[in-house]
Amino acid sequence: AGHWRVNFKIRCLDAGQERVLFDLGAGDLPSPPPPDIGENACRFIRYHFGPEFLGIQTIGTTLEFTNGEHEARDFRMIERHYFRDQLITSYDFTMPFVIPNTRNTWEMIYTKPEFSDEWKEALMTSPWEVRSDSFYFVNGRLIMHNRAEYNYGS
Repeated sequence: AGHWRVNFKIRCLDAGQERVLFDLGAGDLPSPPPPDIGENACRFIRYHFGPEFLGIQTIGTTLEFTNGEHEARDFRMIERHYFRDQLITSYDFTMPFVIPNTRNTWEMIYTKPEFSDEWKEALMTSPWEVRSDSFYFVNGRLIMHNRAEYNYGS
C-alpha cells in the first residue's frame, strides 16, 4: 500500500492562453530517457516543451494518485529546478491529509520565474540541461524521489 501515480497533466494557466501542454492519461508520451539511466527509469521523465514554454508565466500540474490502506498526513512535494548546477527556482506544496483507500487529484500552481533574453537563449540552446528533482514526503519521511530533464529547443 502507498501512493501510486495514476495520471499526470501539465497546463498553461495564463489568461486567454489556457491549454493542456502534457497529459499522460490522454496518451502523451515523454521523450525517451537517456540510455544510461538504467534501473532508475521508472523515476525519471523527459519533457520536450519547446521555446514557447519559456514565455508561460503560470503552470498548473494535476497529479492523480491512489492512497493505500493508511492515512497520509502532511503529504508534501518539494521540487527544485536547476540549469546545469545552478538553482533556478524551488517549489513547496503540502496536502495536509489524504484519506485511506482513495483516489485523489492534487493540483499545484507554479508561478515561473521571469527569464532575461540571455537566460532564455541559454535554456533553448542547452537541451536536457534543465533538470528538476521532486521529493515526496509523508509525515516528514521521504517516500519517493523523481527526476526530470527539460528541452526548450525547437
